[in-house]
Formats: sequence, structure tokens, C-alpha cells
Amino acid sequence: MTTASSFDLQRVQRIRKWAVGLSLLAAVGLALVTTTLWGDGAFHEGVEALGLGAMVIAIVGRAWCSLYIGGRKKAEIVNTGPYSISRNPLYLFSYVAAFGVGAQTGSVVMGLLFLAIAMVVFHFTVQREEAWLLNAFGEPYAAYMRRTPRFGPDFSKWQDEETLSIRPEFFLATIRDGLVMLLAIPIFEAIEKLQNMGVLRTLLHLP
Repeated sequence: MTTASSFDLQRVQRIRKWAVGLSLLAAVGLALVTTTLWGDGAFHEGVEALGLGAMVIAIVGRAWCSLYIGGRKKAEIVNTGPYSISRNPLYLFSYVAAFGVGAQTGSVVMGLLFLAIAMVVFHFTVQREEAWLLNAFGEPYAAYMRRTPRFGPDFSKWQDEETLSIRPEFFLATIRDGLVMLLAIPIFEAIEKLQNMGVLRTLLHLP
């Protein structure tokens, strides 16, 4: 596995992070001028609670995935645990997280918008990463692609291993990155308060 190939994968991952960051920043900008059709009632609170649940699931799910993939992605084909039922379970949980973040606005539409942004960005990222992995590992990875869905999950394909070799730094980094998404709660609460005070002008009302 060449240094150049490793650099190419790192470049794809850096582009992914920038694309996600800029896209979510644009979505937050939209949230500044958007409020929900149903105001601050029970449905609004229910959507926020649903979003919080989604973020918790995503944090736990991504940490679970990191136990299997942490530090191994470039070195071997990981095909057990969550990677036996989905080739990209980390991204699958990231989709759940994206909806959860958007749902903190109290709007289902905003939740779906954040989800759509993540799906578009990660679609191209996954294509590039899988092309790299196919080039790096050849037929063994091609066989893995044939039997395991890109996202799934296909629980009928589940297989696990008795022991795992865990690298704590990757696990803790995944937990840290996941906890960052909880900042969506105070951010969108602050936006909501500013809107109620009239500091921010509302231009759109979304369900």
C-alpha cells in the first residue's frame, strides 16, 4: 500500500469534513430565518426529543463501529460486527445524527434537510473511499462488496468475532466527535429565543 494511496484517502476524508462543515453551516444559516408552523407547542418539543434520541443512537452506534474499524481501515478489510451487515455503518449512523441535529429546530423538514445534505456529501465520499479500497485490496474487497450492502443493514449477514483488539485513542476520538453534535441543542435553543425576542427576523415557517 503506497504512501501516495494513503494520502489520496486522507485527502478524500479532509474534503468530506470540509464539505459537511460548510453544508451544515449553510443549513444553520437557513435556520436563523426559519421557524416551525406549530410554534413552541408539544409537537415542536416532540420533534426535538426525537432528534435528541437520534443523536444518542448515533453517538452510541458510531462508538460501536469504532471498536471494530479504529485504525484498521487502511490495513485490512473489516467485515465483522456492524461491518458484516453494512459496508459503511459509520456513515449510516451519521445519517441518523444529521437528522437529529436538524430536528433540534423543532421542524421535521429541517431534520430531513440536514439528512439530505449528509446523504449527498457522503454519497460521493463513499464512492471515492470504496474505489480506493477496491484498488488497495482487490478481489477480497470486491467479494465483500458483493455480499454486503453499501448501507443496509442486512441482519441476515451478521457475523462477529470472539475478541477485539481495541485502540482507545480512536474510540475516544469517535466519542468526542459524536458529543460535539450535542452543541446543536443550545445553538438552536438560542436561535429560538432570539426569534421570540424579535432579534432575528423569521422569513419561513416550516412543518
